[in-house]
Amino acid sequence: MYVIFGAAGNVGHSAAQALRAAGHAVRAVVRSPAQGETLARMGCQIALADLDDEASVRRALDGAQAVQMLCPVAHRADDPAAAMLRMIGNAARALRSCPQAHVLAVSDYGAELDAGTGITLLYRELEARFKEAVPRLTLLRSAEHMQNWGRVLPVAMASGHLPTLHYPLDKKFPTVSAPDVGTAAAQLLLEGHDGKGVRVVSVEGPQRYDVNDVTRMLGEVCGRDIGAYAVPRDDWPAVLLRSGMSRKLADLIIETNDAQNDGRIDAQPGTERRFGTTGLDEVLAALVSAAGAR
Repeated sequence: MYVIFGAAGNVGHSAAQALRAAGHAVRAVVRSPAQGETLARMGCQIALADLDDEASVRRALDGAQAVQMLCPVAHRADDPAAAMLRMIGNAARALRSCPQAHVLAVSDYGAELDAGTGITLLYRELEARFKEAVPRLTLLRSAEHMQNWGRVLPVAMASGHLPTLHYPLDKKFPTVSAPDVGTAAAQLLLEGHDGKGVRVVSVEGPQRYDVNDVTRMLGEVCGRDIGAYAVPRDDWPAVLLRSGMSRKLADLIIETNDAQNDGRIDAQPGTERRFGTTGLDEVLAALVSAAGAR
């Protein structure tokens, strides 16, 4: 049985779909029955669990031969770092109950760095805790998801200006479509693990882009001129707080983007590399189409 946590999200859904297409039994772990409806139609067994509830995680893991684990950033929590670390601890303790299973943990570019990386530093902790708990572990480090541009898409479409914390605007950065991460995860789960050490794999899209590429492609999709607006560094805290996020989450995001802009967050040299097939233009077209349908 392949057990997929976070199966309702882009990454988890894609992994479950790929494993089912390959003819394997999949247990899709979701937090509510409604989230499992599409997955059930796909032929998945549905399990209800929450990473805040260690007992429910243990139940979902029962009989697992392979597990995809994803611990999300708790964006709505008062203290997102503390909330995510709590989920990581619950997951790591629960995984000790199935030492025979091959566990693939979705991590982040830059998780090998030990300071000054904001959200990415939380994934360093995830990797450390899982290394202690899991004998057969694959770490799939993902570049920034292309789908994140959907958060500022309404502003760009309304104003003609795409706000960004990426700087400089002509600096290429790694990015990947979230479903491609799930496809890579499924492939790695199917490959198995030889039990010899931790396998570290980095995944990004077929090419790198800069913000000027993003605005050009977005303009082509929208049929209008879209310009890039690099939010001044001094304005970042106020802009993020106005978007409705907590100060602690804003601080994490600021630190992460500073590290990215400094060039510190990237694929770790020497790790295995995988590349998705979905281009940014495809993702932007889908985001614009979805926005228009709402």
